[in-house]
Amino acid sequence: MSIQDQIEIPEIGARGLARFAWRQLTSMRTALILLMMLGIAAIPGSLLPQRNQNPVAVRDYFIANPTLASWIDRFGGFDLFASSWFSAIYILLFISLIGCVLPRSVEHFKAMRAQPPVTPKNLTKLESFHSFSGDGDELERAKKWFRKKRFRIREQDGSISAEKGYLRESGNLLFHLSLILILIGVSVGSLFGMRGDAIITTGERFINLPTSYDSLSFGKLTNESSLNTFSIRLSKFEAKYDPATNTPLDFAAYVQTIDADGVEKDQIIKVNSPLTFGNSRVYLQANGFSPFVTVRDEFANVVFQGAVPFLPQDGNLRSIGSIKVPEADPQLGFVSSFYPTFERVSGSGAVSIYPELLNPRLLFSLWEGDLGLDTGIPQSVYRIDTSTMKRIALNSLKAGETINYPGGSITFEQVEPWVNLQVVSDPGKSYSLFGGILALLGLLASLFGRRRRIWIRQDLDGNVEISGLAKNTSSLLDEEVKEFVKAVKGEK
Repeated sequence: MSIQDQIEIPEIGARGLARFAWRQLTSMRTALILLMMLGIAAIPGSLLPQRNQNPVAVRDYFIANPTLASWIDRFGGFDLFASSWFSAIYILLFISLIGCVLPRSVEHFKAMRAQPPVTPKNLTKLESFHSFSGDGDELERAKKWFRKKRFRIREQDGSISAEKGYLRESGNLLFHLSLILILIGVSVGSLFGMRGDAIITTGERFINLPTSYDSLSFGKLTNESSLNTFSIRLSKFEAKYDPATNTPLDFAAYVQTIDADGVEKDQIIKVNSPLTFGNSRVYLQANGFSPFVTVRDEFANVVFQGAVPFLPQDGNLRSIGSIKVPEADPQLGFVSSFYPTFERVSGSGAVSIYPELLNPRLLFSLWEGDLGLDTGIPQSVYRIDTSTMKRIALNSLKAGETINYPGGSITFEQVEPWVNLQVVSDPGKSYSLFGGILALLGLLASLFGRRRRIWIRQDLDGNVEISGLAKNTSSLLDEEVKEFVKAVKGEK
């Protein structure tokens, strides 16, 4: 029987297996791998439409690529950031960082409070070695220099050991602890936050209710009951542009607000100046134009009247939109384009040459047939599916004009600006903000901090030996040791 046959390898057991798995999970290598996986896993979320943000785009993706879309949906590609596998990655990263950084922080704290290591027996083998004959006061001068430079010192018979530069390791740990704080902020925001968008035209009022939003998403542990009570009426919107370059200079929405206590105020919302209601903030997100039209049937009865928001397509606010008239018989749909400052350019057709209302023009093609509003399938308010409809007219309107078509007429009454208000409640943003600031400070400390040790020994004959050691092999150690040698010799 061989020696290998006589050796019995004990079973690791459940406890040993759990300990091994914990050590592997809480290693820095695993944390870095999970961080890389999290970044890679987030890429599809920016490439694929997400159901909670753009359900219409998800529906269009299913129509265009039904087989591929079904497979993507099986893996949570259209709800990526809420999928179980994505959540598993950042939860494991969260646990890994805590298990890796906290024990290291405790050990680092103990090391900072401990005395520097004893002076090595052979200083000649270390960096920046110097030796000379002294007068007997070198250790006292060395002690003063160390205290002035804030070194931690350890005195022994005939020698001093000094250490400085724990800021580097402290910064490294602070950076990783800050990542935990950022993850906490993201988790709190995803659990208790909310985000919604609402387009309101000048003169309209927005009331903070779920039905007032164009899109609305809540955190995992919150719902409609968490909405603050307030209302906003858009009185006027002003946009200023540079006439030479058409670039925006300033946006201002003049609003009348009513808070939960019934207090009315006249306020202004700007791009970097949101309104605050409790734990919710209201941001000015975007702007455009809403043509106000009146549609009449063949008997001059009004079948549609109102302002219709159009979606801007470029910096000069050339916009597209659709005017849907389900009350008409048969139903009507106006596939439209709006130009604030209309101009025809050779080779390009109709364009808007300036983003303000200098020469507004509404272009449309009129279609009749089933608009598909009763199918239960969500559809964009800016587009019309004309695949089963018939086009009956093609024309354009200036403000104040009326165009007759077979079976009725349309009047372009006026144009009103609209703004997109984004209402955000993110209780975790302060954690993420402080985490980001601390992470930056920790990174700077770890990059510019220098951990080093300096030793000095004097024997009974007065011979002095000085040497140093830099943990990160810094070239500045030689200069610091030379400065220390001058101070020890009493030179200025």
